[in-house]
Amino acid sequence: MRAAAGFAAFLAIGAALVSGSSPSDSVQHRYLPSSNELRTVERYGKARVVSVRSLGAPNAVQAHPRWLADARPLGYKAPPWARRMYGRSLLVLHALTDQRTGAALAGAREGWAYVWPRDAGTVAMALAAAGYRDEARRIVGFLGGLDLGAAARFNGDGTPVGGRAAQGDAAGWIAAAARATGLQPGIAPRPWRDLADYQEGDPGDYLANALAASTVAGQTPADEEVIRRLFRTPSATLSREADDPASGLDSAAAWAVRPFPHPALYPLARRTLLRLAAESGRYGIVPSQRWGGGIDPWTAPTAWTAWSLAALGERRAALHLMVELRRTLTPAGMLPERVDAETGVPTSTTPLAWSHAFAVLALRQLWPRTASNSPPSR
Repeated sequence: MRAAAGFAAFLAIGAALVSGSSPSDSVQHRYLPSSNELRTVERYGKARVVSVRSLGAPNAVQAHPRWLADARPLGYKAPPWARRMYGRSLLVLHALTDQRTGAALAGAREGWAYVWPRDAGTVAMALAAAGYRDEARRIVGFLGGLDLGAAARFNGDGTPVGGRAAQGDAAGWIAAAARATGLQPGIAPRPWRDLADYQEGDPGDYLANALAASTVAGQTPADEEVIRRLFRTPSATLSREADDPASGLDSAAAWAVRPFPHPALYPLARRTLLRLAAESGRYGIVPSQRWGGGIDPWTAPTAWTAWSLAALGERRAALHLMVELRRTLTPAGMLPERVDAETGVPTSTTPLAWSHAFAVLALRQLWPRTASNSPPSR
């Protein structure tokens, strides 16, 4: 009878889902740090459904003290939490990068263990900034051999992965990574219009793609004027979609500052990012105002917004976002792709290389190690 009642409950659940009514009365998440899994309990009346989902290989990131000792340190005024985040983030990038081929994976999890050019390009920039130029250059070399028109993501051997068409920012990220490592881009410009962007939704004319594409051959005043004309809103901010202020503000406006600097666009980017930062919750921001993926904050947009705000001199706002980013860290010091907006529990891939790479870049922007920012001599 218990089995029959349970089966009837599942049928009722299925009927509710098909009919479009409320899928559950309550949902509770619990993060299991030892196994890096998300345990979800859903209640449908008296029925209770428990599921456990892996967020990534729990032992993917190992300690490498000797390797980490070669990292370029943060400025001596960096607080302990920033140093811990910096070191752990570098270990994540090291763990997810093939030291022989330079293939930098997005995450150690099925469906994420692929190379996205924008993710891997950011990893290369972060490693170069931390002093690991040789590793960064291997990543750039791997990216330079990809057929960017074939897909949005690639296997570790460079073959394209089906299911997602080429997107409009790949060439720009590779070019930016090459410059960050002291190499010539050596990559041809590619179209950016009518393609999906980093949000991986419908094709369109997006700010993120326009900014990335404009840096391939080296940005010019003409590029900046085109972007200004297409994306400037009446409130002197930058919209997500061309000629559509109603599309809302996009955190990718940060890319106009770092890593695709367009100085003429800095005032527009500043207003956009300060607006988005003011709307952040306890754990950061969502990718854009009209984001259709729910209210859960995403760590990569939070970190890249902090990076660019710090570069603009908006230190208080940048630090505010970094504190929120810090709250999303797991007990092992890993950044999830996104977290529950109310609890901060990881709800997606953990760790995500892209988020850790932007964390490294933001931390270095906030606490650079320079001759004037070194420990005082005794």
